[in-house]
Amino acid sequence: MSAKQIDARGLSCPQPVVLTQKAISEGGESFDVLVNSNVSKENVVRCVEKNRMKAEIRQDGEDYIISVSR
Repeated sequence: MSAKQIDARGLSCPQPVVLTQKAISEGGESFDVLVNSNVSKENVVRCVEKNRMKAEIRQDGEDYIISVSR
């Protein structure tokens, strides 16, 4: 698990993507994004890949943990 964690559970799009983009823009090299909907998961992964970063997805119950790294 990464040191920085963005808890976007319960937020509707585009908020999880906005928070992810903000972390990338601030120079985040690796962090986790927590979401609890399939739509948010897909949108965050698309944002990460668009920024030429890697996304690894794990499921924890109803939540998705997206580990983002360079």
